[in-house]
Amino acid sequence: MTLQQSEDAFRQNNLLLLAEQYNINVAQAGIIQARIWELPYVSVELNALNPPQQRILDVGGKGQKQLAVQQLIYMGGKKKNEIEFAKSNVGLAELQFEQLVRNLRFQLRQQYFSLYFDLRKIESITSQVARVDTLIQAYTVQVQKGNIPLKDQVRLQSLALSLRDDLVSLQSDVFEEQRQLSLLTGTTEPIVPVLAERELVERYEKAITPNVDELLELAKESNPDYRRFLKLMENNELYARWQRSLATPDLTAGVSYDQRGGAFNNQVNLTFGLPLPLWNRNRGTIKIAEWQLNQSRLLKDFQLEDIRNQIVASLRTWEQQSLRYRQLATSTQNFDLVYNSIVQNFRRGNISILEFTDFMESYNQSILQMIELRKQLILSEENVNQVINATVF
Repeated sequence: MTLQQSEDAFRQNNLLLLAEQYNINVAQAGIIQARIWELPYVSVELNALNPPQQRILDVGGKGQKQLAVQQLIYMGGKKKNEIEFAKSNVGLAELQFEQLVRNLRFQLRQQYFSLYFDLRKIESITSQVARVDTLIQAYTVQVQKGNIPLKDQVRLQSLALSLRDDLVSLQSDVFEEQRQLSLLTGTTEPIVPVLAERELVERYEKAITPNVDELLELAKESNPDYRRFLKLMENNELYARWQRSLATPDLTAGVSYDQRGGAFNNQVNLTFGLPLPLWNRNRGTIKIAEWQLNQSRLLKDFQLEDIRNQIVASLRTWEQQSLRYRQLATSTQNFDLVYNSIVQNFRRGNISILEFTDFMESYNQSILQMIELRKQLILSEENVNQVINATVF
């Protein structure tokens, strides 16, 4: 499975992403709820007993009944402010979803590249084990004939056992990485990474360190952690505005009809009601909103500093890994030629069993170290990309 196919499967099947999308739907439902006004209030008063006329439920033409309809009218722009605050909550939910996508995608790419390079290690060790097993078979025959001492065969078997121990350890790592990838992508079959070696070589050889200030400006636009703090500051500002508007009293307006109980028969009245803002001006909640706004401004500045520090640290790690890779690549570029030459000379009896096993152990260690350096170099580049939330490498 290619990296792009893995990312496509991740976006389509990852259960955490699918669950997080519901938070956006919840926030959108909050906008619908914020737009709803209070229901009109209807009251009816009917005569139960007319003592002079000795009538029960006297609600006819000469009886008595009252009807009233009232509606709460929001003042001070509080309904508009509530809707704007609800819309801002949708933006926060979307950025929270984007944060989750970014973090899980980073895990996916880390596991994908780790699996790729660990499989390369397994290929290398498996090839060495096969060659050593072939030599052991040949030595077994010679030992039985008495041409070679048993200790030489045992030394080869010890080398094969050591290689197989390394193989078992790597296979455990591979199984765990495949498990993580299956969980992230929602697939059941074990994933085998497919990467173009040419593209990896281009990444190995990249030697120009990006500018920190340029990366910081890019992160301001694309890093969802920073953008979420900007949105949170805006959200707190809208919340404070909404709470201030709640201090404005609301108007209750209505119409009433009174058949015979008012100053006139069949009287129709307009009604207005307004609470007196004597002691409840929503001061406490307004103060809370203002302090939260001040807090979010400081957190936004802190997040920007944190991102800068992450950029500097991730670039230093990349520079260190890149330097180590170039140094080791220069010293091991002829390793395969030397390896084949050593194996041939050993078969011809030109070198001793001790020299051969020492070389094989050193060769195995160097090859695994080179593959590990390549892996760490790619992972350090992925870390820079994750901090910026853009493809820098």
